Amino acid sequence: METLPSPTTWAIPFFALTIMAEWLWSRRNARIKYETKDAVTSMAMGIGSVIAGILFGSAILASAGFVYEYRIWDIELTWANGFWLIPVIFILDDLAYYCFHRSAHRVRWFWAAHVNHHTSQHYNLSTALRQTWSGFFALSFIFRMPLLFIGFPPALVFFLGGINLVYQYWIHTEAIDKMSRWFEAIMNTPSHHRVHHATNARYLDRNYAGVFIIWDKMFGTFEPETQDETIQYGIVKNLDTHNLIWVAFHEWVGIARDIWNAPSWRDRVNYCIREPGWSHDGSRETSSSIKKRWQRKQKEQIHGS
Repeated sequence: METLPSPTTWAIPFFALTIMAEWLWSRRNARIKYETKDAVTSMAMGIGSVIAGILFGSAILASAGFVYEYRIWDIELTWANGFWLIPVIFILDDLAYYCFHRSAHRVRWFWAAHVNHHTSQHYNLSTALRQTWSGFFALSFIFRMPLLFIGFPPALVFFLGGINLVYQYWIHTEAIDKMSRWFEAIMNTPSHHRVHHATNARYLDRNYAGVFIIWDKMFGTFEPETQDETIQYGIVKNLDTHNLIWVAFHEWVGIARDIWNAPSWRDRVNYCIREPGWSHDGSRETSSSIKKRWQRKQKEQIHGS
């Protein structure tokens, strides 16, 4: 199977230079916050993710090749069709990313591999590098497989997926406020993605977009950033540690504990496929229950005023 260069690997020097620039700029701009241990943890997680990609990349490519063997159509990239085929694949791949990302917040198995990206309590360019080490184990790559089954060339699909990931890098910043109205209406921006990383009840489980925010608007998961309250970053129960192993695998440990202590096989399965925070006895809170409680308080305040 043909391969194309990895956009994320090529972008590493750009990542390093822009993080350094933002870090220096944060000394003059109180809005931008860097904490040394946190930023180093994020960058170390990024390095670990690259290593994991090297270790498991061949297995992912083999899986992609297997699916591609059973493709419905033979769609070849040529100079004649490239002008329309590349944009079509890019848009469909971004839709696949939306499906993955939404599942990664609503299915605990996928969340276990994705949660480390949200563990930083700061929001800056280094946070973008806080990537998973266990995406292969979680089978996160399966969301792109339908594109290969259709018949789109695997090398091009993975290349454009890398472009998608590189795009998402720059939106991890507080240095950029809201952008022009037309851009905010179509594209994912720092404002939209700050909402996604927030733990404020109004913002939970919103703005899953990769490149195009239109998916959130189409599927009812869009929430605009408001100036009414300060955004709090991190996860609902923050780790308060910079231990790389714990950041990378703490949710897998949590799943294992819950499965071990679950009273039935049905509950064991649910601890893997239900939303994060679900428990068999209802003793924990999910993002949905947190949001509902916040909405009730909002209604009570409106009626009480």
